[in-house]
Parts: sequence; structure tokens; C-alpha cells
Amino acid sequence: MEKPQIILVVDPESDFLEWAQHQLTTSTTRVITSGNADDAFKLFCRESPDLLITETHLSPFSGLELLVKVRQREPNAIVVLTSQFGTTQAVIESMKLGAFDFIRKETLPFNLKVVVDAALKAQAEMKAATAFKPQLTVEEHQDSIVGKSAAMQQVFKMVGRVSHSDAPVMITGESGSGKELVARAIHHYSQRSTKSFVAINCAAIPDQLLESELFGHEKGAFTGASGQRMGRFEQSHGGSLFLDEIGDMPLPLQSKVLRVLQDGQFSRVGGNETLKSDVRIITATNKNLEQEVADKRFREDLFYRLNVVRIQLPPLRQRTEDIRLLAEYFLRKVATQKRLPQMHLSEEAVRVLEGHNWPGNVRELENTIQRACVLATSELLLPKDIPLGNTQPAEIQAAPSGDSLALSNGPLTTEAAIEILLKAAQDDNEVQLLPWLEREFMLYAMKTTKGNQVRAAKLLGITRATLRKRIERFGITKELTIS
Repeated sequence: MEKPQIILVVDPESDFLEWAQHQLTTSTTRVITSGNADDAFKLFCRESPDLLITETHLSPFSGLELLVKVRQREPNAIVVLTSQFGTTQAVIESMKLGAFDFIRKETLPFNLKVVVDAALKAQAEMKAATAFKPQLTVEEHQDSIVGKSAAMQQVFKMVGRVSHSDAPVMITGESGSGKELVARAIHHYSQRSTKSFVAINCAAIPDQLLESELFGHEKGAFTGASGQRMGRFEQSHGGSLFLDEIGDMPLPLQSKVLRVLQDGQFSRVGGNETLKSDVRIITATNKNLEQEVADKRFREDLFYRLNVVRIQLPPLRQRTEDIRLLAEYFLRKVATQKRLPQMHLSEEAVRVLEGHNWPGNVRELENTIQRACVLATSELLLPKDIPLGNTQPAEIQAAPSGDSLALSNGPLTTEAAIEILLKAAQDDNEVQLLPWLEREFMLYAMKTTKGNQVRAAKLLGITRATLRKRIERFGITKELTIS
């Protein structure tokens, strides 16, 4: 039989502990309780619960301090804080310290089960993710191309085949698909690996400066040229020169690059000396260069000089089997670079990542993982931690739609009732739906139990103290008709 998950609930009010134990005890969960922070910490150390639910106002130290002590002992501990008065500062501070969630006590009857189920699921996935052995080695913390899909295996094979020669290579693919990484891999495995790899983005430099960047300039060649400058062709002599976004290079400059490819000769801007450079040219573009040639925006002779070997990089959406591997790689990279604890992906988070279209490809995935590491409240990344705009997990998208409203016969379903109430609130801007519903439930429970607060509280699933506060807040005492 599977061992039940343990929930530790900490609160100074005994009736709240009794209520929580009644609400949360199931065949798969065991609830233990404590009335103060010191005993709670000792209990946590002894029992190692899967979930800690604690009030913020405790003695001899606060719930936030208990959170800190618990997570210092167990960095992956799942902790939910509760409070009668959840100030903005308290909520922000608790999340900053790594709390899984923060719940105001007034919403506990509605939110507790949902939050607890999510927290226990996260804890189970945390254990599974920690036990999962990543498929990456230490050497893959370096900037390298990662992938196990058939499409990427073909890319790797092409890299291996072209590395032993000096033939120009053109890498094509969408923006962010990793073209520079492929270029670096070609250089790394070539006989030029001990020499320089120099990269330049032709689209990022103004046309009037690009020539100087490539070929260098002499002192006084133009305004601001205060001294002689070595260009990229000189810097990469004996090594590899990577011309990224070659399709954006202006036509006049293309003819000068062509000359270097033909005889290895060039001159600095403003100079008369003919220089030589032995470089291997690797280019990349996200444009259709064949169309650019047809439209006379790219020289045909230069295109054929550069397009000796073509490597086409697939977009990330066409190699979804690589997404988990890449995400794990980026998690390890962030942990290494930022000196952070190693984070893990929940299975639901993996499904969310694999379901995204990734218009920005691998670069977008890396940025997403970096942001997720900043926003996460534990070492397990959940779907809520993945910032993908309007993308939602499948289970949210598949929520009940209330189609049962069409059934005129039979009892009213929960979904139908909610839809009716939401429609009413939408039609009347004055209606504050949740406070009104809570007030009506309180009033109905008190009338049903003929004013018996103990029975009414049990009927509502809250403590008697909470019921008394609600009665006072909503001012319903005078409306109670006790027969």
C-alpha cells in the first residue's frame, strides 16, 4: 500500500486545527498539527511532511520565520502560509522567501482544497524530478548545440562532414534557431580550432561602418578614424569568420567580400596596401537568398561562392522531442552561471513547453527558462512558473464549459449555477459576486440551523470563530429570523 502524504498544519487556534484536520484527512493523506512555531519546527524535522500549512502570526516566532527555518533545512519544502490579514507586504515577502502560496483565511473554505491538491502534486513531482537523471554531461555546460531529434542528428552529421575541410558553409534557419552555435561547432571540430573564431552580425552594424568592421581602416580614413584599426578579416587570420545575417549586407560591400573569397586579398578603408587573409567563411541567414538573388538584392556570384555547403536548421516547433533536453540544459546553465541551486521541471511544465509554438525558437526557450528561474517559488518549475503569455496548460483550457445549461430537465449542475451567477454579475456592475455569495451562504446556514453557530460553521466547513467574524462583518445579525 502506498504511504500516505503528510500535511503539517500550524495555527494558534485549536478549532481551526480541528477543522483543517477534518477537511484534509483522506485515505491518501495524514494530517498532523501544532499550535506554535517552535513545536512545529521540531515536528517538521521529525516527520518530514510533504506539505506545511502555517499561520503567519505564531509564537515564539512568526510563520515567515518558520518558513525560512524549514527551507534552510529542506530547500524543496512546500510551504503554504495563511493569515487573517494578508497584507501586500506579507504576501510579497512570503513569495520572496519561497512560499508555494499565500491564502487569506476568509477564502480558505473555497481555496484550501485546490491549493493543497496542487501543493501535494508539486511535492510528488519534485521527488520524481529529483530522482530523474538528466541526459546532459558536465561538458554540455559550455555553449553547444543540444538535440536528439532526427533533424538535429542530421545537422550534427553535416557538422562532422564539413569540419575537416575549408569549404564555405551557409547555415539557414529561422531567427533564434541556433545558427551561431552550429558555426562555432564547425570551427571547434575543424583544424582551425586553435585559431580565432570571429563573429559579426551584418544586420546590427550601419552600412557606412560595416566595411570598416570587416576590413579595418587607416588613420584619417573618415571622420572619427583617429588611428589605424584592424578589421575582422585580419583578426580571424588562420581561423574562422562567421558572417551572421549575410542577407542584410549592402550590395557595394558584397563585391569586396567576393574579392576576398576569390584571392584572399583586401585593403583597409583609406589604405593602399594590399593585405592577405587566410580565413574560413561561415555565413548564416534567415532570409531566402535565392529570392534575394532573383530580386537583385544579393549578388548571384557571391551567393554561389558562399553556398558551397548548406546546413538547414529546423525550427524548434519541428523538433519537440528536443524541448525537454534543451530546457534541462538551460536550467543547468543558469545554475552554473548564477551559482543557484539546480532546478527541475515538472511533467506538466514539460507538456506546457512542448505545446508552445516557439516563434523565437531556441533563443525564446532559453529566455523563458531564465525568467522561470527568477519567478519560481521552489526548485520545481510548475506550469504557473512558465511565462508564455496567453499559453495555458491543457487542463485549464479543457475546463467545463457549462453546456449542461441546455438541459431543461433534471437538477441544476454546479457549472450551470456558476454560469447563471456570472451572467447576472456581468449584467449588473453593482454586484460584487463573491462577497454577496459569501453573505448569502452565511445567512442561509444560520437560518437552516436556527441560529446554532456550531452547526452552521460545520455546515459551511469553517470554524466557529470565522463564522462569528463573518456575521459581524456582513451585519446579518438583525436579518436572522430564528423560529
